[in-house]
Amino acid sequence: MEEGTIVKDWGGKLAVALTMPNTYYVGMSSLALQLLYRMFNQHPQVVCERIFWEKGAAEAGQPLHSLETGRPAEDFDVWAFTISWEMDYFNVVDLLRQANIPPLAADRQGSRQWNGRPWPLLIAGGPGVTMNPEPMAPFFDAILIGEGEEAVPHLIDLCREGLDDPAALLKTLDQTPGWYVPSLRPSNRNHPDFRQVERLWVRRLDQYDTASTLYTPDTEFSNMHLMEIARGCGRGCRFCLAGYVYRPAREQPLDRLLASAERAIAAGHTKIGLVSAAVSDHTQIDELAVALQEMGASISASSMRMDPISVPLIRAMAATGAQTLTVAPEAGSQRLRNVINKTQTEAQMMEAISLAQELNFPQLKLYFMVGHPTETEDDIQALIDFTLEARRRFKRRIAINATPFVPKAHTPFQWEGMAPADLIRRRQKTIYRALARHGIDVRADSPDWAAVQAILSRGDRSLAQVLLAIPSGGLSVRRFFQTMAEQGLDPEHYLGPWPVGSPLPWDIVQSGVSENYFHYELKLAARNATGLSCPPDSAGCLSCGACDPDWAFRYGANENRPVPAARGGPWRAQDWQPWTRLKQERHRQVAPIELTA
Repeated sequence: MEEGTIVKDWGGKLAVALTMPNTYYVGMSSLALQLLYRMFNQHPQVVCERIFWEKGAAEAGQPLHSLETGRPAEDFDVWAFTISWEMDYFNVVDLLRQANIPPLAADRQGSRQWNGRPWPLLIAGGPGVTMNPEPMAPFFDAILIGEGEEAVPHLIDLCREGLDDPAALLKTLDQTPGWYVPSLRPSNRNHPDFRQVERLWVRRLDQYDTASTLYTPDTEFSNMHLMEIARGCGRGCRFCLAGYVYRPAREQPLDRLLASAERAIAAGHTKIGLVSAAVSDHTQIDELAVALQEMGASISASSMRMDPISVPLIRAMAATGAQTLTVAPEAGSQRLRNVINKTQTEAQMMEAISLAQELNFPQLKLYFMVGHPTETEDDIQALIDFTLEARRRFKRRIAINATPFVPKAHTPFQWEGMAPADLIRRRQKTIYRALARHGIDVRADSPDWAAVQAILSRGDRSLAQVLLAIPSGGLSVRRFFQTMAEQGLDPEHYLGPWPVGSPLPWDIVQSGVSENYFHYELKLAARNATGLSCPPDSAGCLSCGACDPDWAFRYGANENRPVPAARGGPWRAQDWQPWTRLKQERHRQVAPIELTA
């Protein structure tokens, strides 16, 4: 039984359909979808309902209706998609076909439905399209680059006033920060009319309620109260999209989190899920964990770092019934962890694993990637040795995941190629053979599907025709590559390395991180060297360009940093804290070396 459903009368209101293009089970596991659902429905003149994808529904000809009132998709004024990963692109096309809505924006713009109504305004956002919107660009009227909280209120106002003239509305959106209207903006940076879209980001996370608004048993986090305790991650892992798309790191204050948990527990939701790219990086995570335990909450955490380890958090999780401790080494050897800028050491992670044994966690999960740039057979052996040492310390169930590395847009590794599928498959088999006999559950994601993901991740608008040409229910790896060939596209163009500094399909997006910073990180990677962290470790460094001086010094993660009483303009170098300047000096002292693609 679902709790928190909002059903409104449609009379005179802007009708918004909200979709995460996956099943109800997966979509309702998304806190982002819940936050948007709340934001739209908080407006008195908006009715927002949910639509989900169902496997096999499109090819079976089943009608597509909203969850709340059963309205067909074409009845809505706006259809908003939040897309978290590239593999859901196929589901987007399926949903449009199921709704009998022309998939391509060019076929909708300037035409109307059979009853004379304009087609719904189709918009998209989320990490799956924010950093590289191009494969999806032909399907959507507008795509949000950045974080939705900054865009929703103004979008509502524009749509309530301008939906009668869709062409004028799109022109207005094209001039609005954060909005990309593909039909009005060329994506090639050599085009004379090229204009980048600057991403939107929330400067004051504490001004928004970032916790669950819906509860259901039919999801991965059954009836759990999810709280986003921080957004972004400043660790700078060089493969990680989230670490760059959500820079800089921002926190919810402790008192706000405790108040949210108190309300949830009072309503009977005692399972509390802490959501963040790195939960243990919250500057008050120890206090939060202890307080939640004292409230009687059962605590789980989405992702943790072990440098340093949050012992109070791990103890609180164990004491309140958590079943699994998850550790993400990502690579087996310290050399390769340095290459990918994963700074936690084997000693730190083994300390956490030993603590998990001491506290009687039923299961330990280890996450690795296979196929990192510069990876060798020695690194694979180091992964095996690491896991066997974990087995020596942890006597209960161990599961590892060996996920293929996929290069992502707007990361230092965006120019890197993907390792051949056969090589990844061979290394996954080596891992399985070495570990399975020790009672370790080895899960290895398909290298072939990872290659499809990499093509979509690095794709341009040409990929839209591939997505469109694959019939509903007809998707397979073989069919995908066959369709690429039929469209005259070479998979190796998308899977292979690209010259550093060459034009990229996602040049249309200004992520905030400068290209020079990515070049700098590549230099460090080539030296097997780690880079800097951003907040809370070095808030205010201003090195990568993602944040600005006003935010860094007024609202950065370290609230104990003194702020000069008088500031008559932009922050100056002499205003920076000495420790920050020292870290900047470390940046400058790195010896220049040859860039490698």
